[in-house]
Amino acid sequence: MLVPVFTLKLSHKILPRMVALGRYDGTHPCLAAATQAGKVFIHNPHAHGQRTSTNRMVQINQDSDISLLNINQGISCLTSGVLNPQLGYDCLLVGTQTNLLAYDVYNNSDLFYREVSDGANAIVLGNLGDISSPLAIIGGNCALQGFDYEGNDLFWTVTGDNVRSLALCDFDGDGKTELLVGSEDFDIRVFKEDEIVAEMSETETVTVLSPMCGSRFGYALSNGTVGVYEKTARYWRIKSKNQAISIHAFDLNSDGVSELITGWSNGKAELNTKKIDGQRGVIPANTQLQTALLVNLGSDSRSAHVELCISTTNDTVIRAVLIFAEGIFEGESHVVHPGPQNLSGCIRVPLTPAKDVPVDLHIKAFVGYRNSTQYHVFELTRQLPRFSMYALSSPDSAAEPLSYVNCTMNERPQRIVMWLNQSFLLPADVEFQSVPFQVCFTSLRNAGQLCIKIKPGGEISINTDDIDLAGDIIQSMASFLAIEDLQVEADFPAYFEELRKVLVKVDEHHAVNQRLTADMAEHSRLICSLLLQAEDARCQGDMKNMKTQYIELYDLNRDLISQYKIRCNNHTELLNNLKAVNQAIQRAGQLRVGKPKTQVISACRDAIRSNNFHTLFRIMRLGAASS
Repeated sequence: MLVPVFTLKLSHKILPRMVALGRYDGTHPCLAAATQAGKVFIHNPHAHGQRTSTNRMVQINQDSDISLLNINQGISCLTSGVLNPQLGYDCLLVGTQTNLLAYDVYNNSDLFYREVSDGANAIVLGNLGDISSPLAIIGGNCALQGFDYEGNDLFWTVTGDNVRSLALCDFDGDGKTELLVGSEDFDIRVFKEDEIVAEMSETETVTVLSPMCGSRFGYALSNGTVGVYEKTARYWRIKSKNQAISIHAFDLNSDGVSELITGWSNGKAELNTKKIDGQRGVIPANTQLQTALLVNLGSDSRSAHVELCISTTNDTVIRAVLIFAEGIFEGESHVVHPGPQNLSGCIRVPLTPAKDVPVDLHIKAFVGYRNSTQYHVFELTRQLPRFSMYALSSPDSAAEPLSYVNCTMNERPQRIVMWLNQSFLLPADVEFQSVPFQVCFTSLRNAGQLCIKIKPGGEISINTDDIDLAGDIIQSMASFLAIEDLQVEADFPAYFEELRKVLVKVDEHHAVNQRLTADMAEHSRLICSLLLQAEDARCQGDMKNMKTQYIELYDLNRDLISQYKIRCNNHTELLNNLKAVNQAIQRAGQLRVGKPKTQVISACRDAIRSNNFHTLFRIMRLGAASS
């Protein structure tokens, strides 16, 4: 049973998911949490002989066990742990949308204070891969950064969307920890240092990640789902109408297996173990349930969809169908229940997946006769291919896209044909001639064109104006063909032109920010001067001069507040543009596999640091700064 060890009444509103437990003196555990007022309160009943009220941290009163750490910004993430092993005790890490603070609570002093332009939405502390020093790793707007105890930036890479959760776990069982990243695009990505080694797609934003035992880890989604993965396979999951605020693995019953403790938004704490749901019904020997997936072009481009056809093999009828599928139906399930007049042996269900990911369709059908009062339950699973929302089309039906990706794979054409059949919904009678051959598709979402050409010598050309689709195809082919390293040449003129405009805006925002910072510093200096003059006049009884000084002080303060609002708006726009830049680097990396992918991301970052846009676009096209 869960029994409270102590009870602490708080006079502060605590931010969700921003509570940490640390041994700031190396021995006693202390509770720290972020408040809505931009402060961190620290409960330490063991430090009665170490009362301090200097620097950032201030004790509430002489007899209180609570101290407040002033951050003076909205706190976005918080954690604690050993950042410098030589100190022998934990430090406190506090992230905001602009800065990261590493704080030595025991000595009431900063370890370092770093500006982070991509923001800090999530934070984790520990060792990553072969990097010898523990890292404070933060996730921001599509970017990941890791700092050592001196504030040195030892780790940086990009990810697909805004980061919402992080965890460290020995995912592949090699004795070294990998980084788990949950983001707003519903994906859980696994980084082996700066290389993505696995991706799992969920149905909502991944809000919490927690390592368990071995390669097993827990996760929580914003829609109330909590579950556990064993590597890339989901071990179990449950769903609640409440949100999971926190999850933590702990062997509560000492059986050698960690349970998952969940704290819910309704104030309850729950112990979760593996759950098995559903019972299989009896399947009649003389009846079978068949399924087929077809492309339905509809009456126009807006009504195009994939169609799941479910039918029986005799004169029985389907009374109802229940389909479970992640990311396709609202609530993850869909029920088709025809009326008595519409009963038949075939039911067609339209499917419109929003993302290009393979989806397992778990189907339960109630089969019987028209006058039946009891029905047999059929259960089966059918996988929807990753690129099911692309219909086969004629090469002459539309103009070929100008954007392309070219690469060379030393694979037999038959293997590529196998990949095409596994990844797309192709008609049964389609045949591919000997090399060279070309296959074209039309997107059911936006009527965009996709052409894949197979040429002699293993040369492959992918033509599409969608850079995300091109990256997904490259990654899918490489995974199917077990290709570890793949370099490509790519060009996306329209996308690169939009990126060029974004980079110009980033420079403009940086320049505006520097000018506003200088102006605010000058105003602050003048305010200090006027305040001293006004106080001098007051002490001398010169009320007229004092009034004049305070009127000027009021005007300066008003100007300072206006400049601060302008700076905040400028910073928000800067973050949005930086997110677009980070996503562009991620997309350029997704066009490559293995070492070329890592090299492209690193080289793009160096080009941005040196403000060399020409080199950046050359790297994105050719994979290197020079040919």
